[in-house]
Amino acid sequence: MFDIGFSELLLVGLVALVVLGPERLPGAVRTAGLWVGRIKRSFNSIKAEVEREIGADEIRRQLHNERILELEREMKAMKQDILDTANLKPGSEASKSAETTQPAAQDKNPQP
Repeated sequence: MFDIGFSELLLVGLVALVVLGPERLPGAVRTAGLWVGRIKRSFNSIKAEVEREIGADEIRRQLHNERILELEREMKAMKQDILDTANLKPGSEASKSAETTQPAAQDKNPQP
């Protein structure tokens, strides 16, 4: 994350030792460590929350796409059923009843 080498850490430690003195330096280091830990936990919790939201959005998008695909399948099936019903396939009951009514109508009007 930060590009800090050993020599830079040593320099910061020496400056802190001179400024704070040997009596207060351990307490300051402990306090700094606690703050760094809190900041890390905060960043990790924010990161986890963002990842959960991204995952939830992705799951919602997948479910939405699956619902759309299912509706398309249902619509295609309904369309095919309607077309099958409208076309009256040969051999179906509706076409047989239509065939039986037509000859009867022709018998009533005999040709001379």
